[in-house]
Amino acid sequence: MNEKFEAIYFDGVVNKKRRVSLAFGPTLEICEDGAALSAWSYTDVRRIPAPADLMRLRSISAAQLAHLDIRDGDAQREVERHCPKLADDAAHEGSTLKIVTWSLAATASIVGLVWFGVPFAADRLAPLVPISWENRIGEVAERQMRQMFDGKNCTTPKGSAALAKLSKRLQDASGLRVTATIEALSEKTPNAFALPGGKVFVLAGLLEKAQSQDEILGVLAHELGHLQNRDHLRRIIADGGTAYLFGLLFGDVAGGGAVVFAGKTLLNAANSREAEARADAFAAQTLARLGRPAKPMGELLLRVTGKEKDGFLTILHDHPLSEDRLAKLSAADKATADPVLTDDEWKALKTICD
Repeated sequence: MNEKFEAIYFDGVVNKKRRVSLAFGPTLEICEDGAALSAWSYTDVRRIPAPADLMRLRSISAAQLAHLDIRDGDAQREVERHCPKLADDAAHEGSTLKIVTWSLAATASIVGLVWFGVPFAADRLAPLVPISWENRIGEVAERQMRQMFDGKNCTTPKGSAALAKLSKRLQDASGLRVTATIEALSEKTPNAFALPGGKVFVLAGLLEKAQSQDEILGVLAHELGHLQNRDHLRRIIADGGTAYLFGLLFGDVAGGGAVVFAGKTLLNAANSREAEARADAFAAQTLARLGRPAKPMGELLLRVTGKEKDGFLTILHDHPLSEDRLAKLSAADKATADPVLTDDEWKALKTICD
């Protein structure tokens, strides 16, 4: 019988820590109370960042958030002996120098937190968070968002084609650092929002209230601005304070608790006025490259917030519209190119959730 070793297992579906035993047979077998939970092919096993005394593993064929935590030295050596591609992971590749540099920067940010407050640390730490961590936070936030809204994706052949066209034109003009995916959801709340990792959602309620395609174009360009500036990570770090900063520094973000906290933060916290101003500037620049005005975006925001001040997750909650913001958006009121969508395409997009 193969020797078994103890480990901690997260299945990537439920945020629950499970004490399991590992057996090194034809595959890496993960068992709980004698029952098999999963079996990982050795060639699929990859090592991911963790504290120094901990070996944290994932499988490229398992759920994205599934991972094993192994502290037993003998078990770690067995893993190294059986798994030939342990370090071969493009999602987590990086030299020791990069890890050390990130850790030092995180430490400096915590010192900055003591002296200058959380926003100082958040602004400096957010750009250094690995993309792979950002993606995992976004995945958890998306699951929580879908449970909260209970909204389904809106798809029609013509509507989906129009949304894809709008997305491509926006991303080509914006120079976005990540590839974004824009989806429509059948939720009556008038809103649009972005999540870490590149997901942007426009809700049916906002499409219903929009009076022109330029209004939706501007709001989506604004959301791409939040992605570009990594404002979501700044919010998570700022709201999490010192505990979350230390979690980032020592690798705890790869565990379930910190990621779930991050997802909840994204769905319940508003952006700062500074973040909104940066996203506005990004949107205005992107729209200018498309030859389209930014004023309609401001008109849509004002129209929605003026009527639904108490609504949960309304535009007002996520995007506080000051007079200064409105004035800046209203100044860009000239179109120098044709609309991105034809009239028929805009009609198809506006009714994609009907």
